[in-house]
Amino acid sequence: METIRTDLLVIGAGSGGLSVAAGAVQMGASVVLVERGEMGGDCLNYGCVPSKALIAAAAQAHVAQTSAAFGVDLDRPKVDWPRVRAHVQETIARIAPVDSQERFEGLGVRVIRDHARFVSDREVEAGRCRIAARRIVLATGSAAAVPPVPGLANVSFMTNETLWDLQELPSHLLILGGGPIGMEMAQSFRRLGAQVTVVEGAKALGREDPEMAAIVLDRLRGEGVTILEGETVSSASQQGSAIELRLSGGGSLTGSHLLVAAGRRANTEGLGLAVAGIETTKTGLRVDAGLRTTNRRVYAIGDAAGGMQFTHVAGYHAGIILRSALFGLPAKATTDHIPRATYTRPELAHVGLSEVEARQRFGGKLEVLRAALLHNDRAIAERETAGLAKVMVHRGRPVGATIVGPQAGDLISTWALAISAKTKIGQIAGMVAPYPTLGELNKRVAGSYFTPRLFENRTVKAVTRTVQRLLP
Repeated sequence: METIRTDLLVIGAGSGGLSVAAGAVQMGASVVLVERGEMGGDCLNYGCVPSKALIAAAAQAHVAQTSAAFGVDLDRPKVDWPRVRAHVQETIARIAPVDSQERFEGLGVRVIRDHARFVSDREVEAGRCRIAARRIVLATGSAAAVPPVPGLANVSFMTNETLWDLQELPSHLLILGGGPIGMEMAQSFRRLGAQVTVVEGAKALGREDPEMAAIVLDRLRGEGVTILEGETVSSASQQGSAIELRLSGGGSLTGSHLLVAAGRRANTEGLGLAVAGIETTKTGLRVDAGLRTTNRRVYAIGDAAGGMQFTHVAGYHAGIILRSALFGLPAKATTDHIPRATYTRPELAHVGLSEVEARQRFGGKLEVLRAALLHNDRAIAERETAGLAKVMVHRGRPVGATIVGPQAGDLISTWALAISAKTKIGQIAGMVAPYPTLGELNKRVAGSYFTPRLFENRTVKAVTRTVQRLLP
């Protein structure tokens, strides 16, 4: 067995692990990277990248259904599923070189493609290698959580990992789970021509602002997606290619395919964590504010850290780790400035406190600003006026924002920056946005903060009249 000594050992070659490895080796540290699966992790191969490629394909199919309003008549789209799959795979292939083993070895990282497990508090075995590291980073990501539904184990269901192996477009896709993944895939497959039914035990998009989520759900239902809320599956079975879900309410559903999108669980099994003195929680590894585990030499980032499960969070965590593990500087991870987005059409994005959370914290000192896309000229021209921006403001500073509408995932970046930099609302209102753009929505909602202060203020009007009389 080969013995390797290194400054930094990274376990997991997803977004967070690759960012740590690349940053550390380029700053002079010796780095070993261990990955048992595909380079690029879940995001590149099974998550963000393929799902957004599918969403883009579905958007093209949907054009024919909406073009008549623009005076353009198109024939009914013909969806060629093998070519849709080819588009998804081509998208992955174009991005893959950035995450490849060859690139990281070119940077100077030792890459080992095998399963890793702790054999002591600072040593890990991977294949025929024993690695002793000064610091270790666990970036092992997460996988789809499979609910304990009776009979489900005997059904040919899909998760986000196996969805991309579909050989044909489903005739009727059943989706278990009404979160972001479930809703994105529901709309995409419906637009591509499948019948789609979603079963959600609570509220679909239940983590989001109810008012904003309702706009998205209304659109999906309008496009023909059936969404059953407050329904749980009591059992699952399969006869031939037909999958049946029996519902707790007494009804049943039959479909050709089943996608399980009922949440995710951190990948922590098989790592020998007990040997290294690393404790786990219900959501992942136990970490402190600096992302250290209960073993001071070991950090956890991204989904493995048990918090927000987003690729951009893993990248943010990587910066925290580099500061702490390489230079010994204090660094803490926070979440109040971290945005999230659901890439349905319209998109739904959020950062900071929700309206409910902000009211609980600030009470009557909170102001909620609103601006509807109904009055945005670009949205009107493109017939995409369903949506609005909602910004929570406390003492002149934004503390949270939610946007629903086209490109909401891009528009939310303005508010993520504002919260991160503790920017005053007046600075956003003073921004000049090009006309006509959706970006004007952010300026409009910020400007509404001053509407009652300037245009509905008697003192301001009195001063204006006085000044006008005195001016030559």
